[in-house]
Amino acid sequence: MTKAVMSALIRPLVEPRLPDWVEPLWFMSKEEALKFAPEAEIGWFDLNEKEPMAEIARAATNLKWLNSIYAGLDFMPLDLLAERGTVVTNGVGINAITIAEYVVMLMLAHAKGYREVVRAQERHEWLLDSPGKRELSGERVLLLGMGAIGSLVKTRLEAFGMTVVPVRRSGGEGALRPGEWREKLGEFDWVVLAVPSTGETKGMIGAAELAAMRPNAVLVNIARGDVVEQDALVEALKAKTIEAALLDVTDPEPLPEDHPLWDLENAQVTMHLSGRAQTKMFQRSADRFVENLDRWQKGEPVQPQMDLAAGY
Repeated sequence: MTKAVMSALIRPLVEPRLPDWVEPLWFMSKEEALKFAPEAEIGWFDLNEKEPMAEIARAATNLKWLNSIYAGLDFMPLDLLAERGTVVTNGVGINAITIAEYVVMLMLAHAKGYREVVRAQERHEWLLDSPGKRELSGERVLLLGMGAIGSLVKTRLEAFGMTVVPVRRSGGEGALRPGEWREKLGEFDWVVLAVPSTGETKGMIGAAELAAMRPNAVLVNIARGDVVEQDALVEALKAKTIEAALLDVTDPEPLPEDHPLWDLENAQVTMHLSGRAQTKMFQRSADRFVENLDRWQKGEPVQPQMDLAAGY
């Protein structure tokens, strides 16, 4: 029997479908998980708080495969897991549909001034003109990050008649290589960030990049807060050297109550809700895990596997 230590939150979706070679150990708390961790060969240690997850992973000295619903696992002890030879599957793609839809919503809401429409309704005021007159059609988008989310963002924005230029390591027709996008920033109306958080991407949008953008440029970040130098962004928004920033993610999270981003009219903060705007996240994750259990037993690769050295 293979012992699998898993959160009880996923139990109703997984337990009836577990194969007989798996012995489940369900935990309700960090303390229970830490007690079971040394026995775990398979682990699903997801909790709302990240540090306890890392602590449980460090305690799981016999762990062969770690699964998570989280797409970004940069807070986990990846070096230690690599040293132990642990296979890690993450939640890449689980939330891709809803996050891609969220990007479209943010862009349309900004383009049409929809926040002002909502405020007018709350005031019972009949507007005589649209507070936003921007059309997405015909505008150019620089898309940084062409994983599961970025790929869906691209097709959805193209359906609005936008020209989407992705950044790919391999380049290719209609794409830019990683070393080429900075010098082209001034050619784009929108910059969408959908990259993983790694040492390479941290602070990739700073004062120099913001200064290179055109005055009507809008920055959309559904990646991680730390890929943008937030102080530099606040200064650019205050000076209105770019038109706006649509931020599902910030650094830190939650954003402190007195942070200037809350009050800037050209910033929208959506509290990292993009991946939560759905009802299918846990079902999709459970389905993937059960399918992977079959692969694991057969000695086939489980999917999607993280590159622990790269961090995603």
